[in-house]
Amino acid sequence: MPKAPGKGHRELEERHQPEERRLADARTRVEELRQQINYHSYRYHVLDEPEVADFEYDQLVRELEQLESDFAELITPDSPTQRVGGTPVAELFAPVHHRAPMLSLDNAFSYEELEAWGKRVERVIGNRVRFVCELKIDGVAVVLGYEHGALVRGATRGDGHTGEDITNNIKAVHGVPHRLHGGVPPGLDVRGEVYYPVKAFERLNEQLAEAGQRVFANPRNAAAGSLRQKDAKITRSRPLALWCHGVLYVEGKRFASQSEALQYLRSAGLPVSPYSRVVDTLEEVFAFCDETRARRHDVGFEIDGVVVKVDSIAQQDELGATSHAPRWAMAYKFPPEERTTLLQGIAVNTGRTGIVTPFAILDPIYVGGVTVGRATLHNENEVKRKDVREGDTVIVRRAGDVIPEVVGPVLSKRPKSARPWRFPKRCPSCRTPLVRDEGGAYWRCPNKSGCPAQSIEWLFHFASRGAMDIEHLGYKTGIALLDRGWVQTPADVYRLTREQLAELPGFKEKSIDNLVNAIEGSKDRPLWRLLEALNIRHVGGTVAQMLTRRFPTIDRLRAAAVEELNEIEGIGPEIAQSVFDWFRDPENVKLLDDLAAAGVRMEDPEPEAPPEGPLTGATIVITGGLESMSRSEAEKAAVDAGAKITAGVSKKTTFVVVGENPGSKLDKAKQLGVETIDEQEFLRRRKG
Repeated sequence: MPKAPGKGHRELEERHQPEERRLADARTRVEELRQQINYHSYRYHVLDEPEVADFEYDQLVRELEQLESDFAELITPDSPTQRVGGTPVAELFAPVHHRAPMLSLDNAFSYEELEAWGKRVERVIGNRVRFVCELKIDGVAVVLGYEHGALVRGATRGDGHTGEDITNNIKAVHGVPHRLHGGVPPGLDVRGEVYYPVKAFERLNEQLAEAGQRVFANPRNAAAGSLRQKDAKITRSRPLALWCHGVLYVEGKRFASQSEALQYLRSAGLPVSPYSRVVDTLEEVFAFCDETRARRHDVGFEIDGVVVKVDSIAQQDELGATSHAPRWAMAYKFPPEERTTLLQGIAVNTGRTGIVTPFAILDPIYVGGVTVGRATLHNENEVKRKDVREGDTVIVRRAGDVIPEVVGPVLSKRPKSARPWRFPKRCPSCRTPLVRDEGGAYWRCPNKSGCPAQSIEWLFHFASRGAMDIEHLGYKTGIALLDRGWVQTPADVYRLTREQLAELPGFKEKSIDNLVNAIEGSKDRPLWRLLEALNIRHVGGTVAQMLTRRFPTIDRLRAAAVEELNEIEGIGPEIAQSVFDWFRDPENVKLLDDLAAAGVRMEDPEPEAPPEGPLTGATIVITGGLESMSRSEAEKAAVDAGAKITAGVSKKTTFVVVGENPGSKLDKAKQLGVETIDEQEFLRRRKG
């Protein structure tokens, strides 16, 4: 009869069981992760139809890497962590074997991880390390093969060893030289990234939607879909572009550094991004990353991080590589600006001008540094173009401080019950039937005076800092005043009594004094501030200032004909008609009379001669957000320097100041050949 196990044996067995369970759990999770990663990799690299945002894919890979690090026995040669990119599609393109491995990059998602990589580099090769910082372009990795200076081959990265032959399509990409300049080596393979410019991508999707065709999810997918065409004419019709960022193979020549290699490629006629920098310390690397992240939307193409490389080729050789990535380079990935989440519903909101806009109600998701539960859908046309439906899994984007938007649905995850969304026929606030201008994109509620939503939004706008600047009159106070019937139009604000304010919740002597003083102080604002506050369609701060410079009194503006308004530089026919019509509405005339009776200023002093300065004679347009000052501060700075500000770009425009997320004015400037400058150049010019 076997002897029962002793106490020591039982303790040893009990200690082993948890470890065995951990290994079994890890093995199960590793298999799950590999299946998910392989699936998403196939959709990304082969089908060009991703179902998840890059950040979510990266998190799956990171979890797998951590498990394989903890349990080395689970690593297999076919693991996604041991290979590069996707499998070539043999039935579409012939295979191409790369003359050197086309490796991927390891990722860092924080400065701590990037610093840890830098310290490992310094431990191996000492602290005399120079780094090259380059933009991480969110495009399609390709290799261009040259023989004696002639382009003979173009290929995708594929699995890092074998890619797809897309030579004819690469030759169709704008800016790709078919022959190199100067002294050229017998053989040269250049690494690059084909991308789709953002503005062109937006136009492409509009054209596809108008033709009833499926739109692309993002510029990277548009680039991939355009490159992987059997007919190169389709590729040629798309405004693709290329940046070259490295040498994969060179025959009979050796470069001393990455920066020297980039300079050589540039001199040979290849397109090399100007956005790179050689630095001496990790602190300078972090500074470059900060600058790039702050200006990531100014470059005209999608980037999702910064690639940091050891500059010296000899040091790169010393550091070596793993099976899938070099040890001498690291990709610092920006925090995600795109994530996928569930679209619970679509609702609409009525704004201060009566425009009714749809928005998405989302499962809350952390994106672009904030938790987002709602995202704009712009208008009915956009909802139809993107074919967004309730119940969809959607991609949500947040760029900088811009309002989050729904990029589009993940169609492969659409539930069968999802139905196209229909715009409501009535205002959600007052139930008035909505109207739509012929050919217009927006539905509006015509019940201007009786719609609660328009009333509160208008009152809040009237009191805002950019308009009449009535501090302490916010949403909560405004709603309380509207609910009690004390305020029906903004003019009623000037009739409020201290006794009425004392009845509002939380209003004591001090808060009553603050609001009364703010209301009294608002009576003497410049005339353009009153114009902006009046809620005239198409009239913001810039247009209001142009109007009041020409017509410095309300009476003169009220009497102006459409033709006179249209003569003002920067005021087009649509704005002129809108202003003219506003002053013909009896409700608006009464509002102006009530404001004048309350003591609100209705004219400006006679304008002084424009100041002389470094920008005297210049006509300037400002588009997009600026980093160092608000739009109104920038306009004032330009006027103080002698410039004239206009709202629209014309042939008479001297230059356009382009900030973050510029609008259509940038396109118009390029179309007319008008000079465009960034914020730093504007600041330099205004100082002279």
